[in-house]
Amino acid sequence: QEQLRESGGGSVQAGGSLRLSCAASGDIYKSNCMAWFRQVPGKEREGVGYITAVGTIRYASSVQGRFTISKDNAKNTLYLQMNSLKLEDAAIYYCAAHDKAVCRLRQGLFNAWGQGTQVTVAS
Repeated sequence: QEQLRESGGGSVQAGGSLRLSCAASGDIYKSNCMAWFRQVPGKEREGVGYITAVGTIRYASSVQGRFTISKDNAKNTLYLQMNSLKLEDAAIYYCAAHDKAVCRLRQGLFNAWGQGTQVTVAS
């Protein structure tokens, strides 16, 4: 049963913007920690940022100031607004969730994952 589903990926020019969405089932949306990760083929999956149930948000240094994570509680949806996109931001983006007390950008902590959405950045 699909519990997280990303959408919004696509192709954008460098410097452009894109907003990803992650629709979550009700139980998953109540998780203490929801996050965005990304992965380039052949490389390890890396954390982009997370948001806790009480609204604490943290970002990886590589996206700080350019990406914004938010939630819409009425829609059970997590968002990732990506601005000033760079070539190196191209990847498959995943949303993930877990309900542990501590929220960190460590993929091993997360037990619910979406299928991913592709982001391509063109020069």
